[in-house]
Amino acid sequence: MFSKILIANRGEIAVRIIRAARELGIETVAVYSEADKEALHAILADEAICIGPARSVESYLNMNAVLSAAVVTGAQAIHPGFGFLSENSKFATMCEEVGIKFIGPSGQVMDAMGDKINARTEMIKAQVPVIPGSDGEVYNADEALEIAQRIGYPVMLKASAGGGGKGIRKVERAEDLIAAFENASAEAQAAFGNGAMYLERVIYPARHIEVQILADQQGNVIHLGERDCSIQRNNQKVLEESPSIAIGKTMRDEIGASAVRAAQSVGYENAGTIEFLLDEAKGEFYFMEMNTRVQVEHPVTEFVTGIDIVKEQIRLAAGEALSITQEEVTFTGHAIECRINAENPAFNFAPSPGTITNLHLPAGGVGLRVDSAVYPGYTIPPYYDSMIAKVIVHGETRFEALMKMQRALYEFDIDGVMTNVDFQLNLISDEHVVAGDYDTAYLAEHFLPSYQEK
Repeated sequence: MFSKILIANRGEIAVRIIRAARELGIETVAVYSEADKEALHAILADEAICIGPARSVESYLNMNAVLSAAVVTGAQAIHPGFGFLSENSKFATMCEEVGIKFIGPSGQVMDAMGDKINARTEMIKAQVPVIPGSDGEVYNADEALEIAQRIGYPVMLKASAGGGGKGIRKVERAEDLIAAFENASAEAQAAFGNGAMYLERVIYPARHIEVQILADQQGNVIHLGERDCSIQRNNQKVLEESPSIAIGKTMRDEIGASAVRAAQSVGYENAGTIEFLLDEAKGEFYFMEMNTRVQVEHPVTEFVTGIDIVKEQIRLAAGEALSITQEEVTFTGHAIECRINAENPAFNFAPSPGTITNLHLPAGGVGLRVDSAVYPGYTIPPYYDSMIAKVIVHGETRFEALMKMQRALYEFDIDGVMTNVDFQLNLISDEHVVAGDYDTAYLAEHFLPSYQEK
């Protein structure tokens, strides 16, 4: 086991990792930017070292600065949290080259699953259902027309080497495909130097279902059930719950087994998440992508399984075998998480940095947890993600969890900055959300329009 680890992150996830490490008897090193010298993670860690100016590219994304901090402080491993360098294969490889353990999968695995075409090919080999589409790269519009005719409209054109929303087009009709293909391919060529495309049938609306997996270095893989992350705004998750009300035991077993096969097929190690789209109308699910890190919503899985995922990450990185088999994983009750952001929902969710003058976190009662890194007098900087807390509840039933979340959000009190607490309270009280009657289109197309009218 490691004696000291460095946390290459900030905010509530850095605090979460520090607490897990301390419970394992491991010393921690925090890195912070000049804007974060008063941040809670820098205060709680055993050591803290400044790695640069406020801008992320000069601090939390500065791989050399982070590695130098680890070497200088004698840290044996680096936990990247989520965001920043957590899915940077180059950084994972650099850690390995200097003899520091990256708490996550290898850079090679990240690259394998980060390439869309390769990931799709690997999933087909592993007999994991994939969204109907092209089997490889498509280089001309005529070939795209043939594939689209076979899989059915609407289709999504995506740049093979894409990212950041470049080279993506949704096509509803055959007569629009040639122009869309040429435009998307030209955009991809300009952005990535590669105009190759691939096609997928659009599964919309759908449920966004993800499965948490754990994998050790001995080749053992287990899953910890699914999370429903369908309530999203601009492809960003707003609320998550486990288990999904849309999945019964048979599909739960099938989707869990598919996630395990997906991880095994690429030799995955540590914690990860396999993401699927669920077509409720057809009762079919499809692989979407793999997230090679711990996720924001991991606490809901911890509540329903009783397994500390961050501690498991550290143990697995240290070479320990999984301490539990799939048959020993049990699921109890229902958990829900609401993300609390410093933003103003009334002004298109604009970020709201500033100084917190008053704060009461509803961290009382059975089955209630608040993960946060803010405190009275703390100044939220304008340079980073606006999430300031996560409220997570657990109940014997989904209804109990919903009522507990309503109570918790009602008690959440913060002054000095705008937040989405009231927005989340309205959302968790919405009749369709209470009934579990929602999909990935619900927030943008139904709830938000009615909310903004009030």
